[in-house]
Amino acid sequence: MSKPTRAPGQPRRSRPVRVADEIKTWVVERDLQQGDKLPNETEMISLFGVSKGTVREAMRILEAQGLILTRTGPGGGSFVDKVSAERARSLLANYFYFQNLSIADIYQMRRALEPELAASLAGTLSEEQLAEMETLAARYPEPAQSAEEEKEQHIASLDFHARLAEFSGNALLGFVISFMARVLTDMTIYRKLYEPPNHELWRRGREHQMRLVEALRHGNGDEARRIMASHMQGAEDLMTAQEAQLARRFIGE
Repeated sequence: MSKPTRAPGQPRRSRPVRVADEIKTWVVERDLQQGDKLPNETEMISLFGVSKGTVREAMRILEAQGLILTRTGPGGGSFVDKVSAERARSLLANYFYFQNLSIADIYQMRRALEPELAASLAGTLSEEQLAEMETLAARYPEPAQSAEEEKEQHIASLDFHARLAEFSGNALLGFVISFMARVLTDMTIYRKLYEPPNHELWRRGREHQMRLVEALRHGNGDEARRIMASHMQGAEDLMTAQEAQLARRFIGE
């Protein structure tokens, strides 16, 4: 098997990491699917021309990445597995944790993508799906009276968007939007953007979500796009103001 070349200036990767990549390429070339069994350890050593220790470490790397599943006992072995969307979001969130994302960074993406998602879903959702979205939008009929309630309402509002993204027929679009909801949820919590309670954010968010469901129910893509765009802009303005207020309070302390 040919060895991958290393670009100038690229850090040298360990042998187990290189072998893990070779195993992934081997799996793709053979069009193996979730649940297909991989060769045993002895066969792996022969296939990739490396030691037992290297094969074992490469397999541990792939298992940590969620790409293989190892079972013991009769019928056991290593099998091709599929990374769940939740695991992928968690791994990606770990990367962006150190990128110092801002509210503006996230909403630049949300303004571009979520109105188009809303327009594409108009007239396509079942009554059961629409009822679920209505339930999420109406979960909190009254504004929060404490910081803890405000935090719960923020998270519930973002759950609405993440769930809507899951209905998309475009897996990439749905994943990116649900990932942004995940990042914004984490940011809301660790930056405490739910303090103090923001009744205007609650009112506008709930109103937009309820109107959006109706536009989706009636198959009005242009209206769904307009409502979501307005929702994104208003939410960004209010959250940016919330962040600035929190910063001023911190400086004052």
